Amino acid sequence: MHSVFRIQDIKQIKGNIKLFEVKLILTSDNDKDLHALTEQIRKESFSDTEGWYRLGLVLLKLGQNNKAEEIYEMLLDQTTKESEKARLFHQLGWIKYNQGKYEDAMRFHEKSLAFKESTLSPEDPGLASSYSNTGAVYSNIGDYPKALSFYEMALAIKQQALPPNHPDLASSYSNIGLVHSKMGDYQKALAYYEKALSIQQQSLPPNHHDLASSYNNIGLVYSKMGDYQKALSYYEKALPIQQQSLPPHHPDLAMSYNNIGLVYFHIGDYSKALSYYEKALDISQQSLPSNHPDLASSYNNVGLVYSKMGDYEKALSYYEKALLIKQQSLPPNHPDLTSSYANIGLVYANIGDYSKALLHYEKDVEISQRSFPPNHPNLASSYNNIGFVYSKMGDYEKALSYYEKALDISQQSLPSNHPDLASSYNNVGLVYFRIADYEKALSYYEKALTIKQQSLPPNHPNLASSYANIGLVYVNIGDYSKALLHYEKDVEISQQSLPPNHPNLASSYNSIAFVYSKMGDYEKALSYYEKALLIQQQSLPPNHPDLASSYNNIGAMCENTKNYLKACSFYERAVQIGEKSLPANHPALPQRRKNLERVKNKL
Repeated sequence: MHSVFRIQDIKQIKGNIKLFEVKLILTSDNDKDLHALTEQIRKESFSDTEGWYRLGLVLLKLGQNNKAEEIYEMLLDQTTKESEKARLFHQLGWIKYNQGKYEDAMRFHEKSLAFKESTLSPEDPGLASSYSNTGAVYSNIGDYPKALSFYEMALAIKQQALPPNHPDLASSYSNIGLVHSKMGDYQKALAYYEKALSIQQQSLPPNHHDLASSYNNIGLVYSKMGDYQKALSYYEKALPIQQQSLPPHHPDLAMSYNNIGLVYFHIGDYSKALSYYEKALDISQQSLPSNHPDLASSYNNVGLVYSKMGDYEKALSYYEKALLIKQQSLPPNHPDLTSSYANIGLVYANIGDYSKALLHYEKDVEISQRSFPPNHPNLASSYNNIGFVYSKMGDYEKALSYYEKALDISQQSLPSNHPDLASSYNNVGLVYFRIADYEKALSYYEKALTIKQQSLPPNHPNLASSYANIGLVYVNIGDYSKALLHYEKDVEISQQSLPPNHPNLASSYNSIAFVYSKMGDYEKALSYYEKALLIQQQSLPPNHPDLASSYNNIGAMCENTKNYLKACSFYERAVQIGEKSLPANHPALPQRRKNLERVKNKL
């Protein structure tokens, strides 16, 4: 694909060693799609502009925010007209937004909006763009009601002023869809995104980057709904369009690679996920400032994969890079900081350093309390994280207190069949399970399962986890037939929804093995434990803690069948991996050493 823009001439600006005047011409290539795209960009960016302002728009189209900023600041210094200043404030606000400097963005947009509201009629299309930009800033600082209000004001103006298939209407529908997606209302989000896509398919050339954005948006909603195949199909529609219409290091390409990586992450193909995330990171490093929030997102994604692969040291390194960028580029109470503290907290929880985990989760809660309204779903997530650590520490009273806070918020802020509400019921059930109140545990687990059955596809992986939880309750009350029934349902869903070497499928096999072990059928138990181990050997790094657990389980079955030599071999591997992958004070290590010592004495 040829470049859409070609450079005709370059001249240095007098008195400015950094700036050059660049004369651009649009290509006249015979490629039909290229011609259509060229004409569309001409309409969008150049019909009413000239000179430096036009060059700034070109640079924005190419993702060159810093260069565009230099031009618009130069123009701002040179102008005395208030109307021209308002126009430049608008552009500078958009640039600051792209750079992740939301406070600066808001300041510029407010200046531009104040002038427009004082000089334009309430139905003037010029107001719509300012309302949209202000809404975008509110969306990114987590004030979704205000974001929705500004986006809807923009939409109302556009509906009056524009024909029904105008691309700017699609933009408003997309904006509103994004807010609904952030609020967890995926059906509404999907409805708005599909309206946007329908308009774009009618009004834009097939390789226009806005079409790619809509495909990505719809894919993201399907991903959140757990329909990963549909998500991937939409992402794969977006990527070729962006590869044709954007420079090779444009930030939007990084977003597409991140989206595809996320699907592979969810279906447990961590090597593919890592490959796409690293492509995204490479683009972000080349195209964005070193402290841009989107670069933090790329570091975060890579860290997430390493965490799932059990490489907690690498995960922590990437998470800390992400946090540092956010601390430099965002306000101190920005909601995006909470996810970084939560991710780092989870790593410390996984390696058994609960005090550090708690420290990071409490920072997550502190920011959430300041930046969200008291019944915001993200605050529920923060309370769930602290509850998780207290549960790991065996302080079930405190864990229950935080889980119930989270549940109360979820009940107030989410629809009655929202998957996050199911997660809250599940967490409360887990505490009751830990304190051996199996009747209450079962009640909460069944509430969670009912919600998932209503809100998720019948083979969604999250349903499998609910069946597994209920199965474990039945194991502990000695009803092994019911336990087996639920675990088999868990396996059935996992086999349908996950690739054959997904680590979650290994967990399902481990669960069935555990029941057979309890029933005294050690041969069947061994068979399922070996299935689990085979998957883990294929899908996890050789020192992953889950492998140590599997070796320990197989060692126990061999010990129960008096095959002490084989038991000794598996216990030894469990100890070796545990010593490499877990901190020295992890509670699992002494028990595994005891197992090994005990079986050695039987040889």
